[in-house]
Amino acid sequence: MRLDGDDWRRFFDAYERDAWRLETLPAYGVASESEEFARFLETGRLDIPPHDTWLTRVRAFRDTGRTIGRVHVLTQPLTDYLRYEMAVYAFTSQAGEDIRILDLTHQENPGLPRQDFWLFDDSKVVLMHYDAVGTQTSRKLYEGDPAPYVAARKLAVSASVPFEEYVRA
Repeated sequence: MRLDGDDWRRFFDAYERDAWRLETLPAYGVASESEEFARFLETGRLDIPPHDTWLTRVRAFRDTGRTIGRVHVLTQPLTDYLRYEMAVYAFTSQAGEDIRILDLTHQENPGLPRQDFWLFDDSKVVLMHYDAVGTQTSRKLYEGDPAPYVAARKLAVSASVPFEEYVRA
């Protein structure tokens, strides 16, 4: 099943315990971020207001006892987009999102898929599909066994470091 627009938002917001994402791309082409990204490239700064939609959602998830997190798999040097995303992560982690980084610059991939996905409550998987420049082309509910994605989450979390630790290093 393809998940778009309001259907995606309702599906996402309905998770009961935890939502978790694996990110694998060095850049994402998100039209709604283009102005903010351009300003970041010009100034090197990012100011996200506390009432930002995503930050508000993250706080609401946490306030209702649900967790949300992600691991971003990357290599050095960071792309401009990854530098921007690191600046965004400073805000989203403060709002309550558990963000971790797996830097593969000096190590092999420990066996993670090269497929972005969201895992909800260890039972529902949404595969995220992108074109060659990182623009999302679709989101599809995976109909198979979620066990390989649950295992990928455990592997990614154990092999990664918390965002704050990564930026300090």
